[in-house]
Amino acid sequence: MTEPTDFKKPRILPVAWLVIAALAMVALDKILPLMEVLPQLKGMPTWLLLGPGSILLLWSALKFASAKTGVMPFSESTQLITTGIYRFTRNPMYLGMSLFLAGGALKLGSLGAWLPVPMFVWIIQRNFIIQEEIFLTGIYGDEYREYMRKVRRWL
Repeated sequence: MTEPTDFKKPRILPVAWLVIAALAMVALDKILPLMEVLPQLKGMPTWLLLGPGSILLLWSALKFASAKTGVMPFSESTQLITTGIYRFTRNPMYLGMSLFLAGGALKLGSLGAWLPVPMFVWIIQRNFIIQEEIFLTGIYGDEYREYMRKVRRWL
């Protein structure tokens, strides 16, 4: 398998974008809350997003580790993972990060806290998902194209 070269490798890793988005959420909640949204959901129901988001992120990363293939974006890919959660989404790690942020925004309870969530999704889609698709198509060719045809990017 050869490594493709026609993709753009981002300098900032997804986990850094996750931290930046989470810090921006907290800051916007304090500085620019705009309005309180669904205050009754500030308690326990937020774990309905935070918990599954965290589990999805860890579970999908462990699936990569058990297959002995690179977890970090654009690291050496030795095996295409298409089983388990990867039968339903091609990007469960990014989906988990997004759910985690949505849970955090719900917990904070202000409209301002939600602003970084769609920005995070856009950055991840543009800088990672699309580039990883180019990267993995270069490595796995038709096998990856068929996987993309069968399984959606997010859900």
